Amino acid sequence: MPNNAANINQQNKYVSENAQSKVPLVDLVGRLIAPNVLKEISEETANFYQFVPLEKKGSILEIGMLDPDDIKAREALKFLSLRRKWKPKIFQISQADFKEVIRQYRSLKGEVETALKELETKSIEEKTEEIVRPEEALEQVTAEAPITKIVAVVLKHAQEGRASDIHIEGQEDKVKVRFRVDGVLHTSLLLPKEVHSSVVSRIKILSNLKIDEQRIPQDGRFHSIIDNKKIDFRVSSLPTSFGEKIVMRLLDPTTGMVTLDKLGLTGRSFEVINTGMKKPFGMILMTGPTGSGKTTTLYAILNILNKEGVNIISLEDPIEYFIEGVNQSQIKPEIGYTFASGLRSILRQDPDIIMVGEIRDNETASLAVHAALTGHIVLSTLHTNNAIGVIPRLIDMGVEPFLLPASLNIMAAQRLVRRLCNECKKAVEPVPKVKEMIEKEIQHLPESSKKELQKYIADGIKIWQAPGCKYCAEKGTKGRIAIFEAFSMSKQIERIIAEDPSESKIEEEATRQEMATMRQDGIVKALQGLVSLEEILRAVEAEEEEL
Repeated sequence: MPNNAANINQQNKYVSENAQSKVPLVDLVGRLIAPNVLKEISEETANFYQFVPLEKKGSILEIGMLDPDDIKAREALKFLSLRRKWKPKIFQISQADFKEVIRQYRSLKGEVETALKELETKSIEEKTEEIVRPEEALEQVTAEAPITKIVAVVLKHAQEGRASDIHIEGQEDKVKVRFRVDGVLHTSLLLPKEVHSSVVSRIKILSNLKIDEQRIPQDGRFHSIIDNKKIDFRVSSLPTSFGEKIVMRLLDPTTGMVTLDKLGLTGRSFEVINTGMKKPFGMILMTGPTGSGKTTTLYAILNILNKEGVNIISLEDPIEYFIEGVNQSQIKPEIGYTFASGLRSILRQDPDIIMVGEIRDNETASLAVHAALTGHIVLSTLHTNNAIGVIPRLIDMGVEPFLLPASLNIMAAQRLVRRLCNECKKAVEPVPKVKEMIEKEIQHLPESSKKELQKYIADGIKIWQAPGCKYCAEKGTKGRIAIFEAFSMSKQIERIIAEDPSESKIEEEATRQEMATMRQDGIVKALQGLVSLEEILRAVEAEEEEL
């Protein structure tokens, strides 16, 4: 007893001395807490008293506190230090750092394993009860808390891990859960085959899809509040040989609404699009493959044009982000509400600006051109390899060539590339072959791009690489940026359309306008240290260059 009392006095003295001294502030950005250190204080205790373990050095445990003057938290710390036989060394931390450490308590695999154990225990218990009729089994399984928890945990970790898509794929003996981060799919979790139908059913319930329909694809949508943020999930189910595959697209309104400069639109491309937006009518067409960020760019343009005095109507499939002040309409081809029929209808809604999600057929193309001719700004997307392919593509779709000069304003193309991690990227000397290739590219750059690049190559040509670090989860990249090319309608292009609307002739005029191609825009961004050179060459399909 005397020894115990002495220990209590010693601990009380240590904590009170620490309280009286100035508590140092510590920055935890990018810092990972060792799992064995996290075990020193339970997640429940950390959440309740708002302090977390940071590092253990011998008998001293470093503690991060939101409020070092909190008396109740200090008392709890005294009790824990006696019980666990360590001395606390207190630091003050920010709210953001506290949340990040709390998040580290929970790993995707660990949380799902806990839920699976609950499910297994529940199943064993139910075997001793009365037999459930087959028609009730599905409903009962989907209502079970462990399945609900598995789905909730997957959604939460996908959002926290900056995933754009979640893939849930049934295989012969397991279920694979993959997250797409910065355009690349990564396997994040493997689930037992037995829970596949239950997980799929839970997602279908959330999305208001038919649970008993497993023969045809279905599309749905739901939203969830994660970390006090509303996240929309766009859901697609597809029958496969090993059960239904589910793909969920994460749509975060706070990340979807970005500005043009944050997308990577700079230099000559920005000037062209910015000038085109100010015209009172005409078409602005974005091109590129699926997933290249075309719709995000159109949303950024809509945000600029979205003012009190204009009526903006969009036709989308699906609506990805809801924009206040814009009348957004979801097309439904299954009931005959298509881009073409919708476009006819919205022209009677007195619009100033129209956004059509995609020009897919002759009828939509013709209606979009006529909308532009009758005094509307029309934003839309096309599937072509580059910006110079827009005019030949529209002509191929049946649009009369003589209508294009008066209706088309801007033709642009883009691709998404992975941005280098700012924390671990470093400049390196390129090997002679690569340096020679870069020098050749610089010679062919438009003058405006050369001027933009000059300060970055004043001390010699450097390329950038990122080996990976704790800030980017050892990937070397964090986030994505777009590379662009854009040019505008001109008298010269009008003449080319009338005489010979070939891509080679249009390319000559685009070059005269000082259009930087996507490859050239990418080279500039690579020399600025935003992306790696390998990433640019991969994105623009430059197989001829071997690094």
